[in-house]
Amino acid sequence: MPAMVAPVLLSPSHHCHCTTTATRRSGPLLSRCRPAAPRFRSRRRPRGAVLVARASAVPGPPEQSLARYETLGDAKAALYQALEGIDRGIFGVTSAKRSEIHGLVELLESRNPTPDPTDKLQDKVDGCWKLIYSTISILGKRRTKLGLRDFISLGDFFQIIDAKEEKAVNVVKFSARALKIFSGQLAIEASYNVTTKTRVGIKLESSTITPDQRHLGEYNLGICSVFIKKLMNIFQKNYDMLLAIFNPEGWLEITYVDESLRIGRDDKANIFVLEKTDPAEV
Repeated sequence: MPAMVAPVLLSPSHHCHCTTTATRRSGPLLSRCRPAAPRFRSRRRPRGAVLVARASAVPGPPEQSLARYETLGDAKAALYQALEGIDRGIFGVTSAKRSEIHGLVELLESRNPTPDPTDKLQDKVDGCWKLIYSTISILGKRRTKLGLRDFISLGDFFQIIDAKEEKAVNVVKFSARALKIFSGQLAIEASYNVTTKTRVGIKLESSTITPDQRHLGEYNLGICSVFIKKLMNIFQKNYDMLLAIFNPEGWLEITYVDESLRIGRDDKANIFVLEKTDPAEV
């Protein structure tokens, strides 16, 4: 029986500087039309009145139309619906979908039921969270080099927060695309400290890539070892890239948190949306 593959300790020396910006569309300005044959001279309006009339005729940004969501539950349900079918945004989303999602995110942030979240980390943030949306995406050459086009599938992303110890662990699950039984995980451990009522500073401590051989059952262990070795080689060869994508170091602003949903923004202009989940899923 082949030996188990040992976890690989990675160097915490790389930082992510990716930036993603949401776009907004404004409606067309209304043009002024002169009647073909005016029968009387209209009274000239003050210039300021013209500007007010024009402004009121221009459609506002998408978030203004979100006032129809009267409760947080309605807005959260709309966000969950908007996130369906986009695989957490890992491989990009259309500009229209991004605007829809970010409008709902901004709406929830404006109605945050926990205005000073770092005062309530133990009650509101401690525990296990699953990522359901992020502006961090893996596209182009990075997707190819990581084998995400044909060989490797990314599973769930988890974040385990220990508020008492001021520790956080990000876990990224992955598996062979053809046979899900060949799997593993990237774990990134970090410490944090509270800097403001809404913000924490994050320091990367360590990262490891670990194969999971618990569910191999009666599969040929020789074949399993080949697949696991290939999985590990791809990620080990590109671990600098992995850390560039998933490195949490910097600061994180908690912009919304309740008992089941959390939204954050980091110093690289990324947005993260997570839902509370059972630690047994990790």
